Amino acid sequence: MAAVRQFQVTFDCADPERVARFWCDVLGYVVPPPPPGSAASGDAGRALPPEHQGADLACVDPSGVGPRLFFQRVPEGKVVKNRLHLDVRVGTGLVGEERLAALEAECARLVPLGAVRVRLLRADGVNESCLVMRDVEGNEFCLD
Repeated sequence: MAAVRQFQVTFDCADPERVARFWCDVLGYVVPPPPPGSAASGDAGRALPPEHQGADLACVDPSGVGPRLFFQRVPEGKVVKNRLHLDVRVGTGLVGEERLAALEAECARLVPLGAVRVRLLRADGVNESCLVMRDVEGNEFCLD
């Protein structure tokens, strides 16, 4: 059996473009152009029924290293805590006040983009500090 080498992270959301653009800004990702001739490209995308326009959007790591993120519109809203979340690794290798400063600096960059600070989890002797946040639709993620 072949080993899986790539994966995609899919977000259910109300506004795929808004959430995708947020994560592009957070991670330095880009929205790739649609494949030539696809229903999403140019005038063909506008020819889709209104309920299908903007129903999904992907973003990718321009270096090709990180996973593809896919955002799809769903009718229901978020009602409980995520069972899975992204850790944005901004403090890797840092400890103590230096790590806290890196987390706080990234938080300050993300809040104007629409992120919400939830709480700081301080180092406890086992885990280093991390900062819990929410994206533009309330999905939890951590600055780690």
